[in-house]
Amino acid sequence: MYLHRSSRRFDLSSGRSRRYVDTSSYTPSRFRLRTLHGRNVWVFSNQPQDEEVDEANVLQVVEVDLDIRHNTHEHHTNEFDITDSRVYDSRKFLVIRRGQTFLAHVTFSRAFDPKKDDLRIVFEYGKCPLASKGTRVELILSDKDVANEWGAWIESSKDALTSLQIVTPPTLVIGKWKLKIDVIKREDAKETTYRYVHKDPIYILFNPWCKDDSVYMNDESGKLLGEYILNETGKIYVGNSRKIGPRMWVFGQFTGNVLDCVLSLLDQAGIKDQTRSNPVIMARKLSALVNSSDDNGVLTGNWSGNYTGGTSPLEWTGSTAILEQYYRTKKPVRYGQCWVFSGVLTTVCRALGIPARTVTNFSSSHDSDGSISIDKHFNTDGEPLEEYNCDSVWNFHVWNDVWMARPDLPAGYGGWQAIDATPQEASDGVYCMGPMSLRAIREGKVSLQYDGPFVFSEVNADEVYWVVREDGSAEKQGMNKYSIGKHISTKCVTGAGNTTQSSRDERLCSDIEREDVTDQYKFKEGSEEERAAVREANLHSTVEGIYKTGDEDVEFQINYDVDTFVGEEIKVTLTARNNSTDNRTVKGTLVIGTAYYTGVFHKEVLKEKLDVVLNPNKEKELEFKVDAEKYLEHLVDHCMITISCVCVVQETRQHLIDRDELRLRKPTLTVKAPESSGHGQSFKVDVSFENKLPVPLTKCELRVEGPGLQKPVIYRQPDVDAKGKFIATFQMTPVKSGKRDVVVYFNSRQISGVTACHSVQVK
Repeated sequence: MYLHRSSRRFDLSSGRSRRYVDTSSYTPSRFRLRTLHGRNVWVFSNQPQDEEVDEANVLQVVEVDLDIRHNTHEHHTNEFDITDSRVYDSRKFLVIRRGQTFLAHVTFSRAFDPKKDDLRIVFEYGKCPLASKGTRVELILSDKDVANEWGAWIESSKDALTSLQIVTPPTLVIGKWKLKIDVIKREDAKETTYRYVHKDPIYILFNPWCKDDSVYMNDESGKLLGEYILNETGKIYVGNSRKIGPRMWVFGQFTGNVLDCVLSLLDQAGIKDQTRSNPVIMARKLSALVNSSDDNGVLTGNWSGNYTGGTSPLEWTGSTAILEQYYRTKKPVRYGQCWVFSGVLTTVCRALGIPARTVTNFSSSHDSDGSISIDKHFNTDGEPLEEYNCDSVWNFHVWNDVWMARPDLPAGYGGWQAIDATPQEASDGVYCMGPMSLRAIREGKVSLQYDGPFVFSEVNADEVYWVVREDGSAEKQGMNKYSIGKHISTKCVTGAGNTTQSSRDERLCSDIEREDVTDQYKFKEGSEEERAAVREANLHSTVEGIYKTGDEDVEFQINYDVDTFVGEEIKVTLTARNNSTDNRTVKGTLVIGTAYYTGVFHKEVLKEKLDVVLNPNKEKELEFKVDAEKYLEHLVDHCMITISCVCVVQETRQHLIDRDELRLRKPTLTVKAPESSGHGQSFKVDVSFENKLPVPLTKCELRVEGPGLQKPVIYRQPDVDAKGKFIATFQMTPVKSGKRDVVVYFNSRQISGVTACHSVQVK
């Protein structure tokens, strides 16, 4: 026997159907609180003047058990702290996913007889639930079930206990739903409704395991959603295109108040109830809400290097502390940069059930004028004209991919979609980005929604060099087609067999968990397909005619040791080769300095004028050195050293405008802890590293997240001597079983963000 959304009840015993009185307009104010069988119940009668109630004949809902342990296991939501009163606090709420059945055990005051008793199950969402908006639904007895709609049936019934299976549609509004159960008694012309109101909300989320949900991800191995929905820890890749390194990040999407924070964020932003069923709209809204630029969102960005009044972006170890602080204060948290925005956005999406991954693009361009090219301007002597140079190239930039269907686009453009919470450029007047189909980016289809030109330029723009004459006219003097969008990286799905060969390049990155997804964003660099995509994209450019090229007969190359540690001497070589049959005179300047990861120059530590004559078909190599004492006090953020060279070949006016980044390596942090532990059993963690800097480390601290911790714990540490060794010990006590990660960050005044991770299997 089924319960289904309907206006009729089919009486199985008589074959007759009866129409119910429509109660969709019932409001709490029309119900009266009565006491029956010693319990409070809401009562509504169509003849309120008759207050006599025959308690013996009234069927009353005594209790509803939502079988949280069973349902959450079936719905892959059992990791949420709020489903287990033993983990975080006393809360024990049901969290399920739409498009999937769940059990509800109803205890009545007597045995429920479906042939005699009329039962209505009511679900309501939001402050003003309406059937027309899909935020109010009634389920009553029916003889059939309809696919992809609300429905329910009796699983079993014995004595006063009846177990129901209830199914929600895969297009349902996500969020907190209210459950009410009406028992309806009819006597002649009198009809009385006895309403049970469940005291706790039911959280209903997107369901990537459901084939009819628009976030469905085909995952036969079970590993994809294990990573993109269920994994609470991950790696965010930083550095530069020649040296990539992972930052451990605790997403913590199941921890404490995180889910409540995300849902309250949607309420605060005034997102309409009915739009919360659409992951495309939700993803776009979430990319705006994670930054505070427009909607009093979660994080305030700061790239100044001065983090007074907040927390340095480098000190965050995960999303939980940020979201908990925001949920508590309702004020933007200070401060974030791109990897922090991305980490929080991954948490928010995974908490709601949208498959998400954090993605890093190295040599990422920021096109500020819609030209879909990165334009660099110089005067006739090769000196940069900064007032013209509005575009920039970041050493790396981190955003997100989310998985969903795109019914708003032509067929074939679903799957991974790029979104970005870092406030760079406004989109439709709001600081948000995406979702933009990766396939559309790859093909240069930048006219498709949303923000196609901006995303395309980040991964596949060409750098165009312009010489501005004294009369203000500009001429294109060169182009670099292969400098933007390198080694686009994300954490691979462990065991899924999808790590690429480039992700195992030891010189580039020793982390075998890194997956290179560049080919998902663009065709092979220099291929006919890639050039065709660039030309397709530039049909929408604000600048025309940039693909006329000239001859260049001098080759330049900048080299350095990518394994240089902080505190070691920096060595840079510039090689120039003359491929012509005539002499070539090269004049210009080479500058070495410190920089922020966004490419913004900080402090100059070396400047050398160049004046070299190259013989025909010959090359020369120039070497430059910078001692540690000259750069240490000027290092910022990610220990980036920028190397820039501007040269002009006097005979041909060929220009070299090259810029590269050396990311100085930080000390290697060693974490020692058991491979396994028992639930509730404390274990010891030892942390150590060698300080290779020629100066002491001061104001030292460890930030720790892991088993048994609901938020990061900070352990203050003594100073570390120059060339000395750091050693620290602390205890952890796990409260959840399964694989758990201990994530440790070391910070000091001189160097920060030294991180390591250790996995513990909790039995």
